[in-house]
Amino acid sequence: MKTENKTNQEHQDRLVVSYILNAAWFFGLAGLHRLYNGKIGTGLLWLFTYGVFGFGQFIDLFYIPGMVDEQEQKLRLKAGVSPLGVPTHQPVVAAEVYHPTGDELVVKLIEAAELKGGMLNVTQGVKATGASFTEVETALKEMLKSGYVRIDNDPVTGAVTYHFHELG
Repeated sequence: MKTENKTNQEHQDRLVVSYILNAAWFFGLAGLHRLYNGKIGTGLLWLFTYGVFGFGQFIDLFYIPGMVDEQEQKLRLKAGVSPLGVPTHQPVVAAEVYHPTGDELVVKLIEAAELKGGMLNVTQGVKATGASFTEVETALKEMLKSGYVRIDNDPVTGAVTYHFHELG
C-alpha cells in the first residue's frame, strides 16, 4: 500500500511538472513538456516551431496525461519492473503443487461438486483441485460429453455451471 501511494504521488508530481513545462510556452519555450516525457523528436519540433504555432502546445494539454503514463511505463520497464509492479529480473520460484490428472481430477471435481450441492463452475473446480483452468474445463467438458453432467448458466452471476444430476 505504501509503495502504491508513493507511485501515485510520483505520477501526480510528473503530471504537475508536465503542465508547468507546457505553460513555459508563454515564455517562448514550447515543447519542454514533451522533452521531459521522453518525446525528443516532437519536443524539438515544438521548440523550434513555437509549439507548432501554439496549436500543438494547446492540443497537448489533453495529451499530457497519456504522455506521462507512457513515460512512466518506459521508465518502469527500464528499471526492470513490469507494468504490474513485478520485478522482471527476479527469478520466479514456484512451490511444488500437487496437480491431480485424469481420473484423480474427475474424482476431485465430483467431491467438490458434492460439497456444493451438485453444482460446480470452473473456478470452484480449480480452487478445489489445484489444477489449471484448462485442465478443469477439459475434464468437465468430457463429463458433459459422457452425460454425467449438464451445463447451465448461474441465474445471478451468469457463470457457466456444471450440474451433477446424480449428486443434486
